[in-house]
Amino acid sequence: MSPLAHRAQAGLITVVGLVALMWAVFLLNALLGNTLVASLGIDPRRVDGLDGVVFAPLLHSGAEHLVSNSLPLLVLGFVAFLDGARRFAVALGVSWAASGVGTWLFGGGLTIGASGVVFGLFTYLITRGFYNRDWRQILLAVVLFAAYGSILWGVLPTVGSNISWQAHLFGALGGVLAAFLLKRRRSAPVGTDRRRSGRDL
Repeated sequence: MSPLAHRAQAGLITVVGLVALMWAVFLLNALLGNTLVASLGIDPRRVDGLDGVVFAPLLHSGAEHLVSNSLPLLVLGFVAFLDGARRFAVALGVSWAASGVGTWLFGGGLTIGASGVVFGLFTYLITRGFYNRDWRQILLAVVLFAAYGSILWGVLPTVGSNISWQAHLFGALGGVLAAFLLKRRRSAPVGTDRRRSGRDL
């Protein structure tokens, strides 16, 4: 099996496992009478709501909410994993943390759902090519933007809506940060002595 095929297989297993975990938590929450949402959601600016930064993306208010996050998470997570497990883990972790912390600091009410993570993976994938100066990643970004670009409207403040634009905004910023942190270092030009001290050779 080629390295890419092996990575694709591992990526598929990983993202399917993550989505399956969310569905398992959804069913458990239903069996427990929705108590997990109340106790493990992000409760902004309350110390006892900080655990929601870790657990809130696993919780959803209903099947429709979960379905709406499952498909893009599968697609974007799988594509992100193709660049390597470590890069995927960093992109996922930074997006997850940024969305959660930003929502805890600036959110307007109890917040749950993986949409902030989805936004983070999306912005990671559409910005990494520009940091890496990789035309293939930029081309993929164009395709992804054509397919999912409309979701970026979700980072704008909304009035009278139960959708957390704060989770979307900070998740998206987390994805951009992850792309910056993971940018590839460009090698020095051939024939350049890195030890030189200001003189031309």
